[in-house]
Amino acid sequence: MDLPNSRTEADGSAVIRVLSYNIRSLRDDEEALARVIRACAPDLVFVQEAPIFFRWRKHAARLAAKTDLVVLGGGATAAGPLLLCSLRATVERTEDVLLPRTPGLHRRGFATAVVRIAGARLGVLSAHLSLQAAERTAQAGLLLDRLGSMDTLHAVAAGDLNDEPGGAAFRRLAGPLQDCREVRPWGGDLTWPAHAPRKRIDAVLATPGIEVLGCGVPTGLPGLSPADLAAATDHLPVLAALRVPAAA
Repeated sequence: MDLPNSRTEADGSAVIRVLSYNIRSLRDDEEALARVIRACAPDLVFVQEAPIFFRWRKHAARLAAKTDLVVLGGGATAAGPLLLCSLRATVERTEDVLLPRTPGLHRRGFATAVVRIAGARLGVLSAHLSLQAAERTAQAGLLLDRLGSMDTLHAVAAGDLNDEPGGAAFRRLAGPLQDCREVRPWGGDLTWPAHAPRKRIDAVLATPGIEVLGCGVPTGLPGLSPADLAAATDHLPVLAALRVPAAA
């Protein structure tokens, strides 16, 4: 099954491609990473572990330029999550959210935005949840609260959940939201580690009104090589095609 390309439907609904990708602070092969992202032809990229230290805005802008995208929001001001978008997206607003910090653990946050693509209006959120189970489950609840406060009928959250589908945080999210890989499997399944994946800890999640057209690791995608997937970072990306209804 081929993954649908981006397009605008006659009724104004938008078929979009969204990509979730932990890029490990650009510490690996940045050129391979850029080739992977370009091959996926995304409208929206939900990045985790974007650079957050010296000249972090410059690093984010460089990655966007290499992938024919623009920076939408996030980065250091969201403690690592970043959003990139194509020129197909019209930005209504952005907000970076820092989550409560547990002493001794990394600070976490969300990069969020509301965008319009064709006739569709969509809330988006990039997240990288905690390695600690209790904090991770609490952050899953905060993620749902944030989506609920964005004043959008449709929303997509994506990221490195640091949890597998049977885990408490993953289950908390996949109750009210669609686990897009589970709904319409496409491509590969496991996402970490990139060189020999054994866990599915990265996901694209969508509110119920969005139609999932396919979701998975983009193995076998034209123009995308296994060598680039292995060299780009320590996670494999998750690519989804979604149909978002036109706004009323």
